[in-house]
Amino acid sequence: MRTIDFTVPQDLPAQNIKTYLHRFGVSGSLLKTLKNDPNGILKNGRAARTIDPLLPGDRLQINIPAEGTPPKQSAQKVRILYQDNDILVADKPPFMPVHESRNHQGDTLANAVAGELDGAFRSVYRLDRDTSGLVVVAKNSLSAAKLAGQCQKTYYAVAQGVLARPGRICLPIARMGDSIIKRCVSPRGVYAATNFVPLVCLHGRTLLQIQLETGRTHQIRVHFAHIGMPLVGDSLYGQANPQIMRQALHCGHVSLCHPVTGAHMHFYTAFPPEFMICMRGE
Repeated sequence: MRTIDFTVPQDLPAQNIKTYLHRFGVSGSLLKTLKNDPNGILKNGRAARTIDPLLPGDRLQINIPAEGTPPKQSAQKVRILYQDNDILVADKPPFMPVHESRNHQGDTLANAVAGELDGAFRSVYRLDRDTSGLVVVAKNSLSAAKLAGQCQKTYYAVAQGVLARPGRICLPIARMGDSIIKRCVSPRGVYAATNFVPLVCLHGRTLLQIQLETGRTHQIRVHFAHIGMPLVGDSLYGQANPQIMRQALHCGHVSLCHPVTGAHMHFYTAFPPEFMICMRGE
């Protein structure tokens, strides 16, 4: 259970509990859950209704129940950069799926961090199995709802070819034919936009800093393959490479606004050493 306490400020305009919680970001479904729990909403230590008015100085408390059960915990460890009662930030290694699936049971990020969770595993966004880097996990339904679409991610990639100037790729992406995995640029696709800044060009390859305006499946990989610069090691959209054995793509920076405190937070992780091996052409 996650308990959150509020003290109503002196300058708050007249409103009821429902309005106050809605403005804080409590969804309708969570509000219904709280209403159905005798201790879900307390005002000045007593059970309260959502229609009850709030006065300056009132103490309001919500008790969010743990929903769902954590995945089975695995012995595999991942580096946790930060965690509190609301969020967890993990540095996912390559070759590890984020979520369990029919073909991946017990070997996912969800299993690796299960011991830190009271309820269901809720990743705020996904990374491909072979993509490394930062993943933000919400520890309760309120955090999940407030963080949805809010995290700003910076990726780093090594592309085959030379790009000298910053740019933007704005091309629609669709599923390729009957494939359930592969995507392609297509006029029948959905809007997708990728911004990039070249950092280093060496041996016919470019280290890129990338930020997404949209979050389509395989967006970075599809966009750079389409302009003739597939990511090094990307066997699906380019060619496999023994130097890295996966696509050279890493989520190295995430910024977010904390779902409860409102604090602006930044998290960083260095890109893997094999990126430099790729750049040196070893």
